[in-house]
Amino acid sequence: ACPLRWPPEWSVKEKIMKAEKNKVVTFHYTLKNAEGEQMESSREGDPMAYLHGTNSIIVGLEKAMEGREAGEEFSVTVQPEEAYGVRNDNNVQRIPLKRLKGIGKVQVGQILNLQTNKGQVQVTVLKVGRFNVDVDGNHPLAGHELTFDVEVMEIRDATEEEVTHGHAHGPGGHQHD
Repeated sequence: ACPLRWPPEWSVKEKIMKAEKNKVVTFHYTLKNAEGEQMESSREGDPMAYLHGTNSIIVGLEKAMEGREAGEEFSVTVQPEEAYGVRNDNNVQRIPLKRLKGIGKVQVGQILNLQTNKGQVQVTVLKVGRFNVDVDGNHPLAGHELTFDVEVMEIRDATEEEVTHGHAHGPGGHQHD
């Protein structure tokens, strides 16, 4: 009697891709603060794409993605140290309004890009006085514990160009003009 032989295509297992260095991971997320309030979500648009292992997303979320597969859903709570950092009170400063020429009327809550001796810095306007403005150079989410509800949509090998550039290209990633 002849032993039963399976067609080769049945015996070859498809390699399951995992989130690891030089893989492009595409995912949907919902971000909640410590009180459980939704702050943002990708669900209304395209999923986000990033090149794993390049620190293109916050450290705590990238760590939680390590080893995940497409189709996985999970939640992770990230402490400030692995998210947008702890608040630094030295990043709150008072600057003369005359330094903001050309910006127009400055309002509380406005985000400004200021040129400093360390390069361009994004700040949030806290208070507008007659001659000065108080600004906060901390990221708006600095000091906050964040919870991400994540659904991994797709994982693929990064192209050589993506690896060279250090980020994902295409929908949800970075496009070049």
